[in-house]
Order: sequence, then structure tokens, then C-alpha cells
Amino acid sequence: MEVLPAWAPAVGFTLLPHAGGFLGGNITKREIPTWYQTLQKPSWCPPNWMFAPVWGTLYTSIGYGSYLVWKELGGFNEKSVVPLGLYAGNLALNWAWTPIFFGAHKMGWGLVTLLLTTGTATATTASWYNINKAAAYLMIPYLAWLSLASALNYRIWKDNRNKK
Repeated sequence: MEVLPAWAPAVGFTLLPHAGGFLGGNITKREIPTWYQTLQKPSWCPPNWMFAPVWGTLYTSIGYGSYLVWKELGGFNEKSVVPLGLYAGNLALNWAWTPIFFGAHKMGWGLVTLLLTTGTATATTASWYNINKAAAYLMIPYLAWLSLASALNYRIWKDNRNKK
């Protein structure tokens, strides 16, 4: 039986968050020129080109953090259920936002999803802190960006409520 190379889990965990990003990217690319461009956005809204590199960096960071936690706890076991379960729930919510906001044009539900994502990211960070501080610190830029994204989603929802 062949054993995985030592680097394989690190690469797998680091790349995992990108899976949802790539799938959501197809929805986003389709909706930016048709729907998103027609929405009123605040002056502090980052330019469209900025979102992909920021999310790519954040996904890499949190993915590697999850690997550090997995490794520290000795893999998938009873000790890793809560910290990696919170992380999995966070990723699922993160990946759900794009089809809700961009795909279904549900800006209010997108905001609810982002707030839940931020809550689970905060809980994940707190659960990781006593396991691997570096992993927890890798979550901080993600938490900051989720805060900006939540504020932006709120303003877009508030300023475009009557737009279908």
C-alpha cells in the first residue's frame, strides 16, 4: 500500500478552500457585467479586480491554518471534531454566499449568510487559538475581510432594495 507523500496533506488542506471559490467564480463572472454592475455601491467599494486576488490569498491562508490544526491534533479524530467541524461549517457558508448573492440576487439573504460566516470564522479562530496560535493568526485577515464584505453587502442591500 502506497503512503501519501508528507507534503500532500499540506497541499490538499491549503487548496481545499479554493474549490468553492473556483465554482463561485463562474457565477460571479456571469453576473458582474449583467446584474452587479447595475447596483448602486458605496464609494469605498473595492474595484472588481481586487476580489479574486484577495480571496485567493485568504483561501490559501485559512486552508494552511486548517492543515496546521489537523497536523497538531494528529489528523481526523475526536479532538479535531470541533475545530475542524467549525471550519468545515464556515467553508460551507462561505461557499454558499456567491450562489445566494450573485446567483439568486438575494442580497438580504447574502448578508445573513455573511454574518453567519463571520460568526463561524470567529468561533473557528477561537477554537484554533489554543491548538495552534499561528493557525489562529492566519484567520485574522479573513475576519477583517469578512467584516468589510458584510458592511459592503449591507450597504448594497440597503441601497438597492427595490431593484430586482
